[in-house]
Amino acid sequence: MKLVLASCTVRSWEWGDLDAVVRHANNRKVSINLRDRFPYPYTVNDARSWLESVGGRLPETNFAITVGDEAVGGIGFTLQPDVGYRSAEIGYWLGQEFWGRGITTEALIALTDYAFSTFDLSRLYAHVFEGNGASARVLEKAGYTFEGRMRKSVTKEGRTIDQLMYAMIRD
Repeated sequence: MKLVLASCTVRSWEWGDLDAVVRHANNRKVSINLRDRFPYPYTVNDARSWLESVGGRLPETNFAITVGDEAVGGIGFTLQPDVGYRSAEIGYWLGQEFWGRGITTEALIALTDYAFSTFDLSRLYAHVFEGNGASARVLEKAGYTFEGRMRKSVTKEGRTIDQLMYAMIRD
């Protein structure tokens, strides 16, 4: 899959992304707003495991965000099981040096369109840790609607915090 956009490209992960993933993911300011399965420090072994896990997985739902030809972040969605099968949780990260350029918003809009046009989804949603205003703004600029606050729903680095729920519903 490849979506060429104005500020970036969203495409399938490649083995050649290994070093770039480590370079951009190995940053506490990136990992602090993500689930613990996104480790810090982020090592070559972590990147290798990630690329092995997404390589050849069908359906393909996890993609690299590239600037130039370099993977500088990731974006993807997780299809939900059972009665939630028409919903997917969407998530993303971007290397710190690329923050503030509208890259994530553009990638999110494109992947949202891709997900709705390719899969039988009625809903995409995202959780944002409290205090991560930048991610909340990305979702709002991409057309997602704030649905509520899940109080004290996650514990990150020993702090139990709220999550904000955003969603986009396909008309």
